[in-house]
Amino acid sequence: MTEIQTEKMTSAEWELMRIVWTLGHAGSREVIEIIQRKREWSESTIKTLLGRLVKKNLLATTKEGRNFVYHATIPEQTAMNDTVNDLFASLCNMKKGITIIELIKNSTLTKTDIESMQKVLEKKLSDAPDKVECDCVPGAAMNCK
Repeated sequence: MTEIQTEKMTSAEWELMRIVWTLGHAGSREVIEIIQRKREWSESTIKTLLGRLVKKNLLATTKEGRNFVYHATIPEQTAMNDTVNDLFASLCNMKKGITIIELIKNSTLTKTDIESMQKVLEKKLSDAPDKVECDCVPGAAMNCK
């Protein structure tokens, strides 16, 4: 099975994927028209980006008449989770909490989202350590600042 490479998506590719996820499937003409309402990208640029997403196994195509129809090969939530998990795996353990706090501060959240977060945090609080160790230099007791 070929690996799906969500962590290697560019911001431009994310924009195209969001269109396909939102619509469920989309023809190349439809994607081009939608993205050109937001960006001044040429048709060839958009087709190149679609081709890259197919090569990364994030999109699959079917041919309907003379048109290609694109379908996502991975759910949007899975792609977001993979990308965030990949990013957080590269961060210092001591700085992940602060990063999450900043993300929450800068995000628009619904009351339901906040209530769900509060429940998760309440459960985590019962067995959370007092301190998280730095993992920047393996085998060394570092104190990141």
